[in-house]
Amino acid sequence: MPIRIPDQLPARRTLEAEGVVVMDQTRSIRQDIRPLQIGLLNLMPNKERTETQFARLIGATPLQVDLTLVRITDHASKNTPQKYLETFYQTWETVRQRKFDGFVVTGAPVAHIPFEDVRYWPEMLEIMDWTQTNVHHTMFICWGAQAALHHFHDVKRYRMDKKAFGVFRHRIVNPSPLLRGLSDSPMIPVSRYNDIDRASIGPDLEVLIDSEEIGVCMLGDKKLRAAYMLNHLEYDNRSLVDEYERDVKAGLDPALPVNLFPDGDTTIDPENRWRSHAHLMFQNWINEIYQSTPYDLEKIGTE
Repeated sequence: MPIRIPDQLPARRTLEAEGVVVMDQTRSIRQDIRPLQIGLLNLMPNKERTETQFARLIGATPLQVDLTLVRITDHASKNTPQKYLETFYQTWETVRQRKFDGFVVTGAPVAHIPFEDVRYWPEMLEIMDWTQTNVHHTMFICWGAQAALHHFHDVKRYRMDKKAFGVFRHRIVNPSPLLRGLSDSPMIPVSRYNDIDRASIGPDLEVLIDSEEIGVCMLGDKKLRAAYMLNHLEYDNRSLVDEYERDVKAGLDPALPVNLFPDGDTTIDPENRWRSHAHLMFQNWINEIYQSTPYDLEKIGTE
């Protein structure tokens, strides 16, 4: 089954070129099924790239999905035209009365700022609490995961000595329906300055994916119907490359991303060694939602 996104969204052309089936609204309303309602709170500066990455993974499901793009209500983006946001995105204020089967909260470029000092932190608090009443299952990514772990579980984070940057070998440490089919030691892209303190991880959380080299990657939270992915399976081939080249141009003298360029040769495009794991994890996530979410959307958060 296809994913339904706004007809003129630029990501549509990319997805169709990759073979992802995209459905327009006219066709979707003729099908006598209830599409899964998935929301994406996009906190990243490059909205178009991020929405394409997640739509690519969500749209590969055999189920029909309605993807709603959501943004912080009063945050002015420096990188995305206001017209684009008004055309394709809804503010959280406009969707707060809705119910969603699944909801994704992305990372944000504010890792250097204490949570409480982030300008939109008050709204983030409302959104995180709202997921407990209006969302069946939530996937928090990168900074979004750190923020939710801090808010819900008082998990501590700290600044690492150097940025974890590259593609790192991880290991599956606990079985989970979300990880069904993943290899025992997947390669996963990482780009972050902060890590979480293992000693502050409480009994309600279960470490699912770990790395001895760069720390915890993913945690499950059955009680709050959430998963916390600290790294970036959604990244495309050039995400880390572009970040590296941006820092080089800015004169920051960044280290090469670990395990990305073949033999350290920056003139060669890197291979994507995590794509299959990304698709598996998101298909598992959507399948688990489909198997357990109420057919009546209004019952979400009441059972």
